[in-house]
Amino acid sequence: MTIKAGILSDTHRTEVDSRFHRLIERCFSDCAIIIHAGDLTDISILDAFADKTVYAVHGNMCRGKAQHVLPRATTFSLGGFTIGLAHGAGLGRDIEAALWDLFPDVDCVIYGHTHQPVRHRQAGRLIINPGSFQATGRWGAPGTYAILEAGDTLTGAIAEVPNQL
Repeated sequence: MTIKAGILSDTHRTEVDSRFHRLIERCFSDCAIIIHAGDLTDISILDAFADKTVYAVHGNMCRGKAQHVLPRATTFSLGGFTIGLAHGAGLGRDIEAALWDLFPDVDCVIYGHTHQPVRHRQAGRLIINPGSFQATGRWGAPGTYAILEAGDTLTGAIAEVPNQL
């Protein structure tokens, strides 16, 4: 059986509106699990995923309650794999190297903070940054997210958030 998880980061939202609900339905409707890699800003954003299992960490832009309720970093199991999750702020210039020090024995590391989508393997371990779920950049670069699938193997893919609903 394959487990499908949706990954997002850097939503930078203070409330859930109807457009956000439509976007998450379109992007994550077939995901039983949501992984948020921080900078959700307000903890209420996670209410949009009430029907799913959620793993989340706080980021440097999170408001007080999110900072107190959510951990800075965490690990969890997805199928037979161990996942390390952190936002990435405060880890220095080489975030990925710092994450391996933080999570030396995981199969996959997920982080955010940079707003740049990343999906690659290093020493057989998967590294994913879903980018920013919000459109960013001077020319309106599209938002991005990731899908992680855990079955016999662990795979990840980056996707663009649709700009037309």
